[in-house]
Amino acid sequence: MQTIHAIAELRATLAAWRREGQRIAFVPTMGNLHRGHLELVRRGRAVADRVVASVFVNPLQFGPNEDFNRYPRTLPQDQAALAEVGADLLFAPTAQEVYPRGMEGLTRVGVPGVSTSLCGHFRPGHFDGVATVVSILFNLVQPDVALFGEKDYQQLLIIRRIVADLHMPIEIIGVATEREPDGLALSSRNQYLSADERRLAPEMYATLCEVADKLRAGRRDFPALCYAGIKRLEASQFRPQYLEVRAPDLGAPGREDAEFVILAAAYLGKTRLIDNVTVRIAV
Repeated sequence: MQTIHAIAELRATLAAWRREGQRIAFVPTMGNLHRGHLELVRRGRAVADRVVASVFVNPLQFGPNEDFNRYPRTLPQDQAALAEVGADLLFAPTAQEVYPRGMEGLTRVGVPGVSTSLCGHFRPGHFDGVATVVSILFNLVQPDVALFGEKDYQQLLIIRRIVADLHMPIEIIGVATEREPDGLALSSRNQYLSADERRLAPEMYATLCEVADKLRAGRRDFPALCYAGIKRLEASQFRPQYLEVRAPDLGAPGREDAEFVILAAAYLGKTRLIDNVTVRIAV
């Protein structure tokens, strides 16, 4: 596997692959890779001739008092893991390479509406940072297909909107959330959890599954379902920011709908966890 840090070298390598008619898959990450990231690469191998991964801890998507400085940087381990699962190229630029004129006054990409609710409400500006860096990376790599985990459900919808609205010829593939045996969604931030917090952490997924079961059983009193879910999380020492039932497009759910997504974000100690569960009811 080749590791590239400079945009010019990246473009030259990709141009050669395109001249050979090769299909390119792209997996953008912030590094500190876990099994979920590596599954994206494996899926990329199945749908393309070449797989490009990126590792870039994007300062633009972190707000004040968030964990940008302590976010784990593990590039040597990431390189080894990506090589083992068959990535062809790792693009690992510096912030200076991505934002050569700095971030003040930078042209930014924003997706109105879907970016401002749920996580967007509690992390103002976060999704503008995500949308901007993903747009930059898409412009640099120009992949045929890009793969993202479904754990970041809201982010996945935003990226689909960017590609549709800006007419980017990129297929977006969402890949199911990888979980620990006890149900905890894999996340680079799980390592922040203390032993006691790690023992409690699967309660988020269990709570979402309980709400899902009640929806499948015919319950449609959405506010009451969400309130009960929040209380269950609080009883397990979480500090919930939200737990909501939404339509798949993140709009308000309807009583006659057959598909829902249940999303939650909460702090456990100093660690912010997010998760979601989708519900499809046969009609």
